[in-house]
Formats: sequence, structure tokens, C-alpha cells
Amino acid sequence: MEQAAPDLERLLQPAPLEPLGHPDAGLEAAVGEEAEGPQDDEGPGDRTMTENNFWLKKIEISVSEAEKRTGRNAMNMQETYTAYLVETRSVEHIDGPSVLTDSLWRRYSEFELLRNYLLVYYPHIVVPPLPEKRAEFVWHKLSADNMDPDFVERRRIGLENFLLRVASHPILCRDKIFYLFLTQEGNWKEIVNETGFQLKADSRLKALNATFRVKNPDKRFTELKHYSDELQSVISHLLRVRARVADRLYGVYKVHGNYGRVFSEWSAIEKEMGDGLQSAGHHMDVYASSIDDILEDEEHYADQLKEYLFYAEALRAVCRKHELMQYDLEMAAQDLASKKQQCEELATGTVRTFSLKGMTTKLFGQETPEQREARIKVLEEQISEGEQQLKSKNLEGREFVKNAWADIERFKEQKNRDLKEALISYAVMQISMCKKGIQVWTNAKECFSKM
Repeated sequence: MEQAAPDLERLLQPAPLEPLGHPDAGLEAAVGEEAEGPQDDEGPGDRTMTENNFWLKKIEISVSEAEKRTGRNAMNMQETYTAYLVETRSVEHIDGPSVLTDSLWRRYSEFELLRNYLLVYYPHIVVPPLPEKRAEFVWHKLSADNMDPDFVERRRIGLENFLLRVASHPILCRDKIFYLFLTQEGNWKEIVNETGFQLKADSRLKALNATFRVKNPDKRFTELKHYSDELQSVISHLLRVRARVADRLYGVYKVHGNYGRVFSEWSAIEKEMGDGLQSAGHHMDVYASSIDDILEDEEHYADQLKEYLFYAEALRAVCRKHELMQYDLEMAAQDLASKKQQCEELATGTVRTFSLKGMTTKLFGQETPEQREARIKVLEEQISEGEQQLKSKNLEGREFVKNAWADIERFKEQKNRDLKEALISYAVMQISMCKKGIQVWTNAKECFSKM
């Protein structure tokens, strides 16, 4: 009658991480498995492309144009939206059937649908974020209207960057839904919805419940969540400071425009100093007009920082999924322990804790031996199923940790490289801007000296 109790404490411990020789080692192994062909079980493996059809390394992807359109929404109301032209182009000649070279139009909402699908079917991956739907952290002279041509252009660049991020990922790039997004305009949304990914998405309430009720969280993922919160806070503060500085800088440059106007007017009433004042005024005007291009370049670097502001949420999504899996594991272990206790109480005739069943037995008499044996048999079957389920959940959790941590290491390398490059370029631009300012006043000094 007695069942050998599994070591529940051991099963609930966080999975140990094996040393990673290369950040993509776990990912490359997964890619190799997916490339072997379709799997029998339903899942993301069914939607991945085989190695023979994998062509993303042989094409270029670009979002080349943005176009303002007017149409009808789901409520049959007229709306204005922006469509983006997605182009794929072969970069090398291949004998036989030509590689598909195509162009199609996509709305921002379709990019959102693609990303939501990737989030559900690849929960262990830090899925690249989309650019902002509406402008945030902007300086006052920049329009926050999402139909503004400058904002639309910046979002076009961000959407292209999103596709390139997905295409360069060793697992996401092989997904067939992504392939169809690039090549099939007609019924692509219907194909995505047929995957049923919405039904597999975890609810926010369930995720919040797991966050507060999980008893044995993995310290590594807890620290990662705290890091993502801090990363988002730091970048948000940096972007707010940058917007305030941009406003002040804009004002300083425009003051030089006032200098230019005053010098030009002054030159009209001076005979001997007229040429010098006119030249100095010209230098001031050129300097004042250069601020618009400078702040437009700054906005490009701000968009690079915003990408990692949104990456922070992608990191938290991976952490939330791990919490859900850990919570399910703990609930399964708790249910198994409860059934083992019931089975032991029935077998020995002793009741350790108060229960409604025990009180009923005292009031209405004991069960017959046959009834007790039947209940014990049912419990033993449930215990056996529970042990298998617990083992399966534990293996699933360990596999998730292994794959997620490999992708997180890949993301960290990408983040360090990208942010280092962006910040260095931003510093170089600021130095160049200051040198131009010095040169303007040096030229003005020479003009004054020649008067």
C-alpha cells in the first residue's frame, strides 16, 4: 500500500545551470533539433522551417516606405493609419527556382500581432521589442503626433530594426509565421489566428497570482527582474534629462539667431565695421539653423536607448513565465503530498489533520474494508499520475531555465555591444557639436578683429 515518496524539496529547487561555453550554445542545440524536420507534438516546432528551406541568411529585409492611408476599422468606422512597405530581396544568385523577392504592405498592428505570437510560442526568448506607438520623452519642439512625418520615419526605421533583430535570432528566424509575414500579404492574419496562440497566452491575473504566491522562487530570475526594473528606471530618467537638455540647447542656439539678426541690422548703419558685422552675423545664423539637424540626430540615439527601455519588459516577460511554471510545479507537488497523506491515513486508520471526511466518518460510522480498499486504489492511481506529472513539470522547468538563460546571455552580449556603440557615437557627436560652436565664435572673433 505504501508509496515511495519522491523528494519534493529536491524537485522544487531551481534547476542548476550548466557552464555555457558560448552564449548561444543552448540555442544552437535547439535550432539543430528544429532543423531536423516537423515534430509530431503540436507546438512551435510545427511552425518552424526545415534547414533546406531556411533562406533568411540569403535575403535582405527592409521597411523601405511609409504611406498614410484611410480605411474602415472593425467597427466600420473611417480611420487614418500608416502602412509600411516590407521588402525582401535576394543577395545572391541561386540556380533553379528563384528565391522569392517580394514587397508587401503591413500595418503597425500586424507587427504587434507577429510579436504577440512570438511571445506566446517562445516564452524562453527575450523577444525584440517594437518601436513606440506614440512618441514619448520628446523635446517640446518635436511633435508627439503619431502621424507626424518625422515620427513616422523614425518608427519605420524601428520596425525595420525589429525585423532584422528577429531575422538574426538563431531560433526566431526559422519560424514559419515570420516567414509568411515577410512573403504572404493576403490571409496572413487568419493563419496566425488559426495557430490558437491567444488561447495559450497566460492571463495577467494568473501571472500576478504566481508572482505573489510562489514559495520557492529562483534567485537568478528574481535578480534578473530587479535588474530589468532598474534598467527601465535608469533609461527613462536618462531620456527625460536628455529631453530637458534638448529644450535648453534649442534655446541657446536660437539666441545665436538673435545675435545674427542684430549684427546684420547693425552692419547697415556702419560704414567701416559693416563688412565685419555682416560676416559675424552670417556665422551666427548658420550656427543657429544647425540645431534642428543636431537634435534630429540626437533623436536617433534616443530611439536606440528606447529600444532597450522596451527590452526591459521583454526580460520581465521571461521572468513571469518562469514564475508561472514554478508555481504550477509547487501546486502539483502540494496536491501530490495531500493525496499521499490521504492514502496513508486510509491505510493506517489514523487521521493526522482535521478534515470534513474524517468528521463525517465519526458521525456516520466507518467505511467497509471494500470501500476503503477501493478508495486507496483510486488514490494510488492518482498518486502515480501525480508523480509523473510532477516529474514532467520539473523536466520542463529545467529545460526552460537552460534555454532561457542561454538566450539571456546572448541578449546581454548584444545589449553591451549596442549601448556601448550608441553612447560612444553620442559622445562623439556632442564633441563635434561643441567644436563647431567654438569655431563659430573663433570666426566671429576674426571678423571683429578685421574691423
